[in-house]
Amino acid sequence: MAGGKRSAKGSKASRASKGAEALEFRSQALAEALERQDMAAVALALRHGNTVVPLIKPGPRDKPLDGGEVWTYRDPNTGEVALLLFSDAANKPANLPPAVGLQSPAWLKTFLKRHESTITTVFLDIAGPHPMQASPAELRKALEV
Repeated sequence: MAGGKRSAKGSKASRASKGAEALEFRSQALAEALERQDMAAVALALRHGNTVVPLIKPGPRDKPLDGGEVWTYRDPNTGEVALLLFSDAANKPANLPPAVGLQSPAWLKTFLKRHESTITTVFLDIAGPHPMQASPAELRKALEV
């Protein structure tokens, strides 16, 4: 919040967080699967839960169906493009764009299909605590089952 400090007590943010746990930017199932380094459990978590993605620009607040523009990493040496997914917004490195989005399994499946010729790899929790890497085809197959 720009300007001055504001007490969290009684603010919209604290009231929203108390009554709307569904708006939490994390996936406990994905975090646990990554901790075990279990690809089958990762696939299950991605199929049945939301995923945190970094955004270049969040969608407008008055258009909740607009999830914003997803940020991808392009290797400056090879030109290869990676999609970064996170089990928790807290696991996103600070050097990435500050905004995050919470995306559904259907969104992930569509995004991977739409960008299959561009995205060469997918990193999950790239900065830890339990990173994994998968091919886009592997994740699309996991989302199909």
